[in-house]
Amino acid sequence: MSQRPRAAIASTGRYSPARVMTNAELSEIVDTSDEWIYTRTGIRERRIAADGEGAADMAERASRRALDQAGLTPSDVDLILVSTATPDRLLPSTACDLQALLGANDAGAYDFATACSGFVYGLAIAEGHIVAGHARNVLVVATEKMSAIVDWTDRATCVLFGDGAGAAVIRPADDERGILSSYMKSDGRLADLLYRPSGGARTPFDVAVLGERGHLVKMTGREIFKSAVRSMCEAADAALQRAGVTADEIDLLVPHQANIRIIEATARYADIPMDKVYVNVDRFGNMSSASIPVALDEVREQGLAGPGSVILMVAFGAGLTWAASVVRL
Repeated sequence: MSQRPRAAIASTGRYSPARVMTNAELSEIVDTSDEWIYTRTGIRERRIAADGEGAADMAERASRRALDQAGLTPSDVDLILVSTATPDRLLPSTACDLQALLGANDAGAYDFATACSGFVYGLAIAEGHIVAGHARNVLVVATEKMSAIVDWTDRATCVLFGDGAGAAVIRPADDERGILSSYMKSDGRLADLLYRPSGGARTPFDVAVLGERGHLVKMTGREIFKSAVRSMCEAADAALQRAGVTADEIDLLVPHQANIRIIEATARYADIPMDKVYVNVDRFGNMSSASIPVALDEVREQGLAGPGSVILMVAFGAGLTWAASVVRL
């Protein structure tokens, strides 16, 4: 019997907007301080997209870097998968806008919305298309302009988020490299812990929605924290078990960068020391689904993980959704 085909991360790319917003700058907007934000979240600053710079624009920049690293051109791409909670418009998809910007004229393209878990979900989706023979070169992109949907009068949420994009080229593996396991789960019963109440088809955007700020992110912080820790620990356990890998064999944990306390709790539960955990939440804040691919690209660029390294990625987000993946680079 032939061995089951496997998909591998061939390359990564990232894009960060030029504007840096520090905690000190935020303290001029809402009642907060650098100390208050940092001690609770580990965040010092975040990036904010320029006026007129959208999710598709950031995705294009990250995607071109990933394609260049893989030695591919846009015409080589068979499929574009885009994770975003902040589409530039509701119709058509951001993936189709990205396809047009890249000139990837032979590629299929679609969006999916699993919030902060999006990139990890995207790896599993890409693997499915590759294993099924539907595509050979798949571009997985996570792009988020969270600054467009946060309530800048709500210090409980506006201090957390930032903008950015990350991308990866997924191709068939021709050696021992590849995605060793994936785990995905959700619980829609907890949707109201982190959501945007209005502005969709059920309650269309209008003057009343604008006045009530119902189109902006609402979050129940304490409950989200507990759910995030519990779910990320569950996902890490399941992904390791499915991959047949122990925590000792993990070279690096690359978690969703939501909050340093969540990251530390997840690492502690997984029995992975913090010196094997990549953290950039201090510089970028929570970029939703873009957090992990941006971190992964930094990891590769800095030489913290290379060919043969075993990486555990784990995330949690609105939905509620959570996911983990074990990958050998």
